[in-house]
Formats: sequence, structure tokens, C-alpha cells
Amino acid sequence: MAYTDKERTNIIAQYKQGSSAKDLSTKYGVCERTIYRWAKVYNELHPDKKRTFTVKEYERLFRRVEKLENIISVLKAVDCTVHAPLKEKLHELELLYGQYDVYTLCEALDVSRGTFYNHILRNKRGNAWFERRREEYRILIQEVFDEYHQVLGAEKIRTILVQRGHQVSTKFVTDLMREMGLTSVRTTAKQDYLKLREPEKKNVLRQQFHADRPNQIWVSDVTCFKLGDRYLYTCVVLDLFSRKVVAYKVSKKNSTQLITSTFKLALEQRSPEAGLIFHSDRGSQYTSHRFQQLLHKHSVVQSFSNSGKPHDNAVAESFFATFKKEELYRKDYTSEADFKRGVDSYIDFYNCQRPHRTLRNLTPCQVEKNAMSCKP
Repeated sequence: MAYTDKERTNIIAQYKQGSSAKDLSTKYGVCERTIYRWAKVYNELHPDKKRTFTVKEYERLFRRVEKLENIISVLKAVDCTVHAPLKEKLHELELLYGQYDVYTLCEALDVSRGTFYNHILRNKRGNAWFERRREEYRILIQEVFDEYHQVLGAEKIRTILVQRGHQVSTKFVTDLMREMGLTSVRTTAKQDYLKLREPEKKNVLRQQFHADRPNQIWVSDVTCFKLGDRYLYTCVVLDLFSRKVVAYKVSKKNSTQLITSTFKLALEQRSPEAGLIFHSDRGSQYTSHRFQQLLHKHSVVQSFSNSGKPHDNAVAESFFATFKKEELYRKDYTSEADFKRGVDSYIDFYNCQRPHRTLRNLTPCQVEKNAMSCKP
């Protein structure tokens, strides 16, 4: 339940007057710990008996006082007044650029922020002082960045520079760090760590779509088909020797589970020897730690297409193109079950009845049968 400032102030007032947190908790349905926290945060200030401040009002006033103190510091630092010519005021403000935020600088001398930004952008390229100052702070920022093992961001580097007597803003430090290409290693530490641990994604196959025997090279891919208002995903594993679909699965999700279950089905159907090459694209399901561990467990060599090179997995891509033209785009499926029956029927036709030009017009099943009969 949300409470207004007035309700919170009322509860805290009663607590201050002696009511126990337990009784107030029961009365208003507020957790006791929340009341204690409110008592700490929503302390009332009574400068006189006529006015009561909430903590939010106090914080607003505190920020206003802080801003006014900065304006006073700017007015003390410049060699002109608010009534000086605009050109003179811009020159003085430029000397303080980076030490205070632009809002404070412009408000101190009553200068439009747009006018000030135009002045800075127009003059900074040819301004030797401007470039010299930025170069000095590039060196200082690099020193602090290296001193603290490259783990600090702009805010903390700015704090250290201020402690060492340099009045700079966080935006100034941020801009220079961006120009220098400096980024806190903490922001990308996990990604960098995973990259170091991640095995290299090699393209072992290199578009050599030929195998000397069954279960030497498998290729795999996933395709999507929209059925009504939902999508169904089909994963296949083909043997490159015979172009036979050795396993397939249909799922409502394109997940690692779909890939692993299809591969496990292929293992059950074929029982390949160690050293099998498994080729696919770089989809997140194929590169997942879970799937890679499964391949490693069965001594399978994983191969990946190069990024943005669909032809590196041309056999699987070609199968799905044929599958869609000869089956999916020619039928009007009434349900998911009807779709699965269509997939079952087509893959059985593809394996056992459909001749392949690359197989000298034999079917995948005929090629494997001939290979078995040729064994000594």
C-alpha cells in the first residue's frame, strides 16, 4: 500500500510523541521496520512553529543551496559581472568550462545555454588553451585510471581528481574517457571472462559437403513456420553422406531443449563412433554451454558456419527450402497435430521415396543400404 507524505508525517509524529511502532503498525498496517526507517528518513524540521518540512522538501532546499553556493563560486572566479558584454561573459565562462556544470555557469552570468554551447563548439577547435587543458586532463585521467588497476569509471575518477585539487565535472571526465577509449573493466568483466573461457568457434567443414561413410558428418538447422497465430519450430539433423534426415523434432519454442532432444534422438537412432563432426550455424541454442557439454560428452567435434555465411550450412538450408516448397506451402494445416503429421509424412517420403540429384537420383535410404551391402 502506498502512503502519502501527509500520512507518513502523521504516523511519524505519533511515533515521536510516544506511540510504539508495534501499535502504529497494527493501527495503520505498516511494517514496524518501515516505521523505524520513516522515523530516520522523514525527520521533521521545525525552524519555527508555523512551518513543518518533510524530508523531500528538505532535500530540495539542500540541492538549491548547493547550487547557489556553486553560483557564488563562479561569480567569485570570473573577472566580470552579470551586466558585462556577452562576449566578455562567454570568455570568462569558457575558462571554467569543465569545472562546473553548464547549467550553473550559464545561470551565474545569465547566459543562454544554447549561446554558450555554440560559443564552445565554434571556438574549441582553434582554442589553444582549451586543447591544452583537455590534454593535461587526459594525462591525469590516464594516470588515475592505471593507478587504480583500470577498474574505476568517470564518477570515481572525478572524485579522486577533486580530492587532489582539480575542479572538474563528471561529464568532462566522461567525455575525455570516451575520446581516449577508456572503459572501466568492471562493466565488461563478465563478458571478457566468458570470451576467454569460450572455446573457439571453428568452421571445420569449410563447405566440403562430402562424407565417405555414414555418421561421419552431421549437419543441423532449425526453421520456423507460422500456424495461425502461433509459431512452430522444426529442428533436423541430416547425415551428410546420404542426405538422410536421421532425427527431427517439432516444438513451440526455439530453445536449447529442442536442439538437445533432437541430437539425443539422432544418437539413439545411429550410435555414431567418436570423432563425429556436427555442423550448424552460430545460433544461441547451438553455442549454449549445455549443448556443447552434450557434444563433448559423446566425443563429437563441433563445427560452425562463419558469421553471416548461410552457404556454410547449405545442405541444411537446401533441405528446408525444399521442405517448404514441396510440403509446408502447399498444405493448409488445421492444428498442431495436423502439422506434425505433415512433417512426419514428408520426411518419410524425403528419406525413402524422393530421388536426389546429388545422390545420382537415389534416395537417402537407398544410398545407406548400398553402403551397408558394400561393407566387407
